[in-house]
Amino acid sequence: MDIYAEFTLLLVIACGFGLVGMLLKQPLIVAFIVAGIVVGPSALDLVHHHDPIALLASVGITVLLFVVGLKLDLHLIRHLGPVALATGLGQLLFTIVFGWGLGVALGLGILEATYVAVALTFSSTIIVVKLLADKREIDSLHGRIAMGFLIVQDIAVVIAMMAMGSGGAADADIGVVYIIAEIAIKLVVAVIVVALAMKFLLPRLLQQVGKSQELLLLFAIAWGTLLAASGEYFGFSKEVGAFLAGFSLASTSYREAIGARLTSIRDFLLLFFFIELGSALDMTTLGDAIVPAIVLSLFVLIGNPLIVMAIMGYMGYRKRTGFMAGLTVAQISEFSIIFIAMGISLGHINQSALGLVTLVGLVTIAASTYMILYSRQLYSVFEPYLGVFERVTPHRELADSQEDLATGKQGKVIVFGAGRYGEKYALKLAESGIDVIAVDFDPEVTRSVKHPNITMRYGDAADQEFIDSLPLKTTHAVVCTIPDIETQLMLIDALKQHHFTGKIVIAAHQPGTRRELEQAGVSEIFVPLHDAAEHAAEKMLTELK
Repeated sequence: MDIYAEFTLLLVIACGFGLVGMLLKQPLIVAFIVAGIVVGPSALDLVHHHDPIALLASVGITVLLFVVGLKLDLHLIRHLGPVALATGLGQLLFTIVFGWGLGVALGLGILEATYVAVALTFSSTIIVVKLLADKREIDSLHGRIAMGFLIVQDIAVVIAMMAMGSGGAADADIGVVYIIAEIAIKLVVAVIVVALAMKFLLPRLLQQVGKSQELLLLFAIAWGTLLAASGEYFGFSKEVGAFLAGFSLASTSYREAIGARLTSIRDFLLLFFFIELGSALDMTTLGDAIVPAIVLSLFVLIGNPLIVMAIMGYMGYRKRTGFMAGLTVAQISEFSIIFIAMGISLGHINQSALGLVTLVGLVTIAASTYMILYSRQLYSVFEPYLGVFERVTPHRELADSQEDLATGKQGKVIVFGAGRYGEKYALKLAESGIDVIAVDFDPEVTRSVKHPNITMRYGDAADQEFIDSLPLKTTHAVVCTIPDIETQLMLIDALKQHHFTGKIVIAAHQPGTRRELEQAGVSEIFVPLHDAAEHAAEKMLTELK
């Protein structure tokens, strides 16, 4: 079969599995990984041209991390850097120590247990970012913290893989210290180069390429792949390089335009990453690893989130933020399998370790996908038992709230979702003299919206505790412009539990959700684009008359 026919067949099979997954209400990521397993050597063995697929997957990863970097700026890095570093390193240390102990208890040799323990520490940045992006939670506080410690993990992956090469050195300790120092120096140099580019090169370039949308898109992809390739060449991974490329453009006025145009390209290219991941899983190596894999999978699914919650709670974050961020480390990475394969090639461990880690990967990736997608429902179940992970006063997270307690403003209208449409809605009311409380889970949005009649609150519409803090008894109406139907329904349910007697107004961004909202008892439903078009048409008719 020639490469074009194989490529076409893979697309058709992936589309078929995706359609079945959608009809069964299953995550597309799981469907695509299963498709990769089916077309891989363990089943139909249809993939013979691995290099082109691997190339498309690599570009997809680059675009994904580039888009993530676009959403961050210097202020956010300074604000979230400490918690990301502490959480990332704390989780790594916890997983290695306790994972090694579990491995030894399960009968693994000392060196094999060490390899497996290190492999268990790596979480899949690509899968987590894709899930958070699909849920529109990349901009949330827990999403940004998760991105921070996942980048810390990516750097740790590089250090671990490079340290393997020094394992046979006469003085391994000196070798590892040298490697860490070398990577640290390279990262510092990379950051300095990117900072200089941000100040002197990129502003001039963007002024020119920004005149053409097509050229702007091409430049963004070229810049992202250039820094990704440079990152891999200098030894600290293409993921970190792509992230720095996006970060370098995050403070420019072009980031929204670039991000919007890259989204569809990212989703298409990532399909090949998931197919490649599934097809690379060798199911014949599983052997007798089922029982140890179940034990280690439970350790990853439960232990990793718990340590993240503990660290974030200690640092002053609320239990809900810690829970949501903790779920993002409840799986191992594709790099875990690569790491074990490298150990086998070096003769340090045998083939059975690969089967064990492969099975743990399948279980944790599938389970954590559901855990992240249904994180809010899971939180509502476990919330009564999570008080131990929250300080009496979660000072660090409270600092993100922009509520002005001194003014005592109650707000006649509460608007959930202060992004584009919600911000315009709130500003229109405020300019008419109406006191508005605007709520958003993006800390940057809560800092940017400013009007004397608007009180900004950092919070989540699906957070029951946050709803409790709102002055619902004196509020005339609650307006929700958040596009996620599940969040809308949870907000409506929370308002009913508080016996809210005011008006509930919901923006139905998808016309198909109108019936579901009507059944939930919403007072008023509007479709933003549809209503805006009708308003514009009515204005034109008035002028023509």
